Amino acid sequence: MEQLVAEKALDEDCKLCPKFTHTFMILGKKWNGLIIEVLLKNGNMRFKDIASSIAKCSDRVLCERLKELEDEQIVVRNTYEGSSRVDYSLTERGQELRPVMEAVHAWSDKWI
Repeated sequence: MEQLVAEKALDEDCKLCPKFTHTFMILGKKWNGLIIEVLLKNGNMRFKDIASSIAKCSDRVLCERLKELEDEQIVVRNTYEGSSRVDYSLTERGQELRPVMEAVHAWSDKWI
């Protein structure tokens, strides 16, 4: 609910497309871009492997961000019958962020 209020305020202030605003609310949230990037590069990953790839993100925050990305249907939590194994992967929606992330890489290589 808090996110929707923030998005509405931003929409009113900036007069931007609500879909564009919502997208940046997702991608601009700390750690989300890195989580997406790690999953794009590595495919299915266990929580501990994602955590070790993003060393400065606490487990609590990583858990929150993964849940938020699940709610946005960007990440899926995979469970396996007859096993305690759990891992995470990108949905089709998440995979379609690949060109966006490649564009960010190109921009940062040129300007940062």
